Amino acid sequence: MGIIAIDLFTTLDLVAQAPGGPEEDPENDFPFGGWQAPLFDEAVGERVEAGIRKTDALLLGRRTYDIFAAYWPHQEDGANSSIAATFNRIPKYVASRGAPKLTWAGSSQLGADLPAAVREIRDRHEDVHVIGSVNLVQSLLRERLFDRLNLFVYPIVLGTGKKVFDGGEVPANLKLLEPAVTSPKGAVMLSYGLEPGTPATGDMGDL
Repeated sequence: MGIIAIDLFTTLDLVAQAPGGPEEDPENDFPFGGWQAPLFDEAVGERVEAGIRKTDALLLGRRTYDIFAAYWPHQEDGANSSIAATFNRIPKYVASRGAPKLTWAGSSQLGADLPAAVREIRDRHEDVHVIGSVNLVQSLLRERLFDRLNLFVYPIVLGTGKKVFDGGEVPANLKLLEPAVTSPKGAVMLSYGLEPGTPATGDMGDL
């Protein structure tokens, strides 16, 4: 059995909507599309690329899939050629209630039973990554259908937008898998693994 890893760029107030550009996700008239661009640096890029090298399948929501399908097939001769080559080669699984146009080679739509479909993907692959896809992430959090949560936390507060934990979260224990890594522009890169059980409680007065 492989792992499901959720990869999200987020602000300090955990907004994960449209980090890449104004047109990425304008839902609810989000005014800060592209907030990540001024803060992206080489350290973050290297970390992202290292994770992608190990990826053998993508699990995406409909909106993120459409953005990727329009972009990555045309980037194999560009600056991000290694990422493009990986994305274009591996299977892409799309979670959508509609009928998306699966024009990107290697793409398929998941069935209506999302939990069962995700478990099947995890059994089939070694390292499945969910990139962006904030709406899909809520379903995965709710069903505890993830093994790792990789957060790139940037030093800004937006006060509006879709959040990492936006109604899908349930009580869960997570373990920091490695020391936090920081970038020159202030991003903190955190990698957590899902642990069994739910959070314990206690009384600080007893310590």
